[in-house]
Amino acid sequence: MEIKNKVSRLSVTEKALEVIWELEKKHGDLMFYQAGGCCEGTQPQCFEKGGYFPRMNDAMIGTINGHEFWIDRDLFEYWQYSHFDLDISEGFGPGGFSLETPLGKTFKVHYRLFTSEELKNLEDVKRSE
Repeated sequence: MEIKNKVSRLSVTEKALEVIWELEKKHGDLMFYQAGGCCEGTQPQCFEKGGYFPRMNDAMIGTINGHEFWIDRDLFEYWQYSHFDLDISEGFGPGGFSLETPLGKTFKVHYRLFTSEELKNLEDVKRSE
């Protein structure tokens, strides 16, 4: 029986990873959360671990450099068939609660739909309680 590697729901660009390393040095353990609302919720937010508490049934779709990436339960229902690629852009996003804001940067996500083959072998999702 052939065992296939599970397909990740999440990846990160090299540019975003460089910012994450910088934030780790300053803040220690991190976490990411992307809400389904407007303004702040339209982009992923980076917090010190424990700086934000996911709601019941929110989805943890993977980790980046060991840091959990959570998304709002309603957003997950909409985007569950998509791969998230975390990236960074120059400038300020809508708001300023995320840890990268003082660096003049904003995390963002690029999405792509999974192929039918990928959908058959996706990594499991952890749900908050």
